[in-house]
Amino acid sequence: MDIATVIGIIGAFGVIIVAMVLSGGIILFINVPSIIVVFGGASFAVMAMFPLGVTIGSFKVLMKAIMNKAEDPNELIEKGVELATIARKEGILGLEGQEIPNEFLQKGINLCVDGHEPDFVQRLLSKDINLAVERHEQGSKFFMKIANMGPAMGMIGTLVGLVGMLANMDDPKTIGPSMAVALLTTLYGAVLANAFCIPISDKLAYFADQQRLNRSLILEIIGAIQEGINPKVMADMLQTYLPEGKRTVAE
Repeated sequence: MDIATVIGIIGAFGVIIVAMVLSGGIILFINVPSIIVVFGGASFAVMAMFPLGVTIGSFKVLMKAIMNKAEDPNELIEKGVELATIARKEGILGLEGQEIPNEFLQKGINLCVDGHEPDFVQRLLSKDINLAVERHEQGSKFFMKIANMGPAMGMIGTLVGLVGMLANMDDPKTIGPSMAVALLTTLYGAVLANAFCIPISDKLAYFADQQRLNRSLILEIIGAIQEGINPKVMADMLQTYLPEGKRTVAE
């Protein structure tokens, strides 16, 4: 699980809720019409922008981003050097049955063991990389659209509340509820956008970049194994994927 995402979102909502409690109680900030306008309106409007499959897929990608932690490139390099050493001693077939935690690396090794040509393996895995990154980017765009739509729906709710208030100025009892709708829809829109959707969108974009980097590294590992490159040379070559401060000398 990516604990930073969970802590960040819970912390943001927690701070807002504490401020509400200290401002007179949480009940004052609950308004059903405002919730319907902002959350319901934004959700349905964004659904209209994308095919249903993209909408469903965006929430699946969201769960993967929260539940799956990005793999450390150093661990991938160490595993790649280990596999390259085995392949150099026993041949490609010696990799069959090796325990490989990373699914993408496992897929590449299986293709090698099956005897596919390097060009075919590289082409197939590159296509897999592009499609996986595209799914993350679609999810990022989806939540950014909700972030844009939330405040817009908040403004619509504000206008609805103001119209209700102005239309019933002769009845003092309706002024309060109408003003509540007007103000709380703006609040809900801002919270939806800034405390949830924008952070999720940026996190999905980060995961897309991280996944592209890690899978490109794996692609290099697979290519080096098929070419029979010396494991130590391969380790030095793969260090270029790491920031200079995190580069180590592989044994």
